[in-house]
Amino acid sequence: MMRALYTAASGMIAEQTNVDTISNNLANVNTNGFKTERTEFKSLLYQTLQTKTTTANGDNKPVGAQVGLGTRVAATTSMYTQGAMLASESKTDYCLDGQGFFAVRGIDGQTYYTRNGNFTWNTTGDGRVMLTDHSGQAVLDAGGNPIYVPNGVPADSIEVSQTGRFAYVNPDGSKVDMGISFGVYQFNNPAGLEKISDSLLQQTGASGQPLQEGVVQGLKTSKVLANYLEGSNVQVADEMVNLIIAQRAYELNSKAITTADSMLDTANNLKR
Repeated sequence: MMRALYTAASGMIAEQTNVDTISNNLANVNTNGFKTERTEFKSLLYQTLQTKTTTANGDNKPVGAQVGLGTRVAATTSMYTQGAMLASESKTDYCLDGQGFFAVRGIDGQTYYTRNGNFTWNTTGDGRVMLTDHSGQAVLDAGGNPIYVPNGVPADSIEVSQTGRFAYVNPDGSKVDMGISFGVYQFNNPAGLEKISDSLLQQTGASGQPLQEGVVQGLKTSKVLANYLEGSNVQVADEMVNLIIAQRAYELNSKAITTADSMLDTANNLKR
């Protein structure tokens, strides 16, 4: 009977993690570029209750006698489907329509990746105007360098095409190509990216190396849409259903523990 206690306890622990994941999804329903996460489970070892044969001549049984020992969390998988495109009045808000990621240089000098295109122009210590995220981290161009406004050019005159190309508009209405574009990258396995705070992602061995759009052959390039932001792809109705299912599973495992405890109590009272 002790087996049932530990098995049900493993189910409660796993479902608690499931509820934690669903709660995080709901908490980020309005986070730009957030990707919903799903908890994956796997069964634990099975215990063999009988040998493969119960006859003297050693004939195999058609079916075995095994009992499972519970479950555990195998992974938390991010679902990289396209989020809703939300119109914005800010000229430094950008949405990626495709599989790409913006590149950002962190304060530690490392390159991180994000789907959150909520950027802004920021004045640096040397007086130059640089495109950053709202934490002040530099957004990188296709060459891996920060994006600066040319000297003498107003920041609000900067425009970005759907190919991610930067240009500024002169007072006479003519456009001047700045010769730079957004650095947009894809990964063979984006679900393998490590999630950091501030909507940033870090490459890992599981994600593979970043593949730069426009450089690596065979990649479908993403469109860069100015005055738009990519909203979270969390579906509230689905998450509420998943939350109810997780709650019911947690309650059932709790009931299994209560039942096992009651059966143990009954067995202990047989000698009285």
